[in-house]
Amino acid sequence: MAEWIDAVAVAALADGEKVVVDTDAGKIVVCCIGRDYFAVEDRCSHDGGELASGACDGDELICPRHGARFCVRSGKALTPPAYEDIETFPVRVAAGMVQVDID
Repeated sequence: MAEWIDAVAVAALADGEKVVVDTDAGKIVVCCIGRDYFAVEDRCSHDGGELASGACDGDELICPRHGARFCVRSGKALTPPAYEDIETFPVRVAAGMVQVDID
C-alpha cells in the first residue's frame, strides 16, 4: 500500500533544483527537471556517501566525491566507480505539493 508523504511545495522547487527530504525510508533527493519531479535515495552505491550536494546535469545526479553519475529517472548507475543502481521512489503532485511514495 502506498505511503505518500509531502516532500516540498511545487512553488519552492525550480527547474534544475533539488531538495533532500528526511523520511522513514531514509534521506531522499527530490529533483525538478522541466516540470517533472523525480526522487532517488540520497546514497551513492559506490561508497554509501550522500548524493544531494552533487551537481545535476540534465537527468543525471553526479556524486560529489568520485563523480559517479546516476539517472534520476531510473536510478541506473551510469558511470564508474558506481556499478549498482540506486533506489527510486514514485512521485506525484497533489494540492501544490510534490509527494513521494516511501512504501
